[in-house]
Amino acid sequence: MQPQLTPFDGVLLVDKPAGLTSHDVVDRIRRHFAFRKVGHCGTLDPAATGLLVIVLERATKLQANLMSDDKTYEGTMLLGIATDSQDADGKVTAEKPVPAFTEAEIEQVLAKFRGDTQQVPPMVSAIKHEGTPLYKLARKGKTVEREPRLVHIYDLRLLKLHLPRIDFRVTCTKGTYVRTLCADIGDVLGCGAHLAGLRRLRSGDFDVKDAHKLDVLLALKREQLEPLIIPILKLIKPS
Repeated sequence: MQPQLTPFDGVLLVDKPAGLTSHDVVDRIRRHFAFRKVGHCGTLDPAATGLLVIVLERATKLQANLMSDDKTYEGTMLLGIATDSQDADGKVTAEKPVPAFTEAEIEQVLAKFRGDTQQVPPMVSAIKHEGTPLYKLARKGKTVEREPRLVHIYDLRLLKLHLPRIDFRVTCTKGTYVRTLCADIGDVLGCGAHLAGLRRLRSGDFDVKDAHKLDVLLALKREQLEPLIIPILKLIKPS
């Protein structure tokens, strides 16, 4: 006989602050509210902010399905500087002058990345090579061959051009590295680029406007959290 669902079997939407890993957020929620099972549905890098979908207790069984949802981000890329991690946390590997690109020229390059595109995952990532995460190899100064992976960019639009920075919005499939997208765009532009800032706006049907700040959540007691949890029965789609 299956145990009855409780109000704590569901999803909690968190607006992740910069400076924490996704695992840090999971760990703090688990410890503070004394949950047995907590997971997240799509990693955000420590510097990134925005929507982190947290699954609680029996809702962790839905983690794989929710993780496969498409994602929407807003970000800023910085032209003229390439880094080994493809974001602002990495070591600078190249610097080049940035031409006076027009919006039309930038739009022309962005159009090349819409639709299906092949991405080579960055060395600073959790993807494993012969059982070892790539980021651990990168820390040792090692670089290995990575197979390109097919991802799909549904929408990629220019929000603001303020050279050497470009503000953009992207909607993409699971597994898309936005920092790799920025680095690849920089390569096509000929001056290099890296991801300078990123915020996740959507994951599947969930929106960051419905998410809760982590510090606000951690000021609550367990019973005060209950109204903020999306019940598991609302998440199970009929087959």
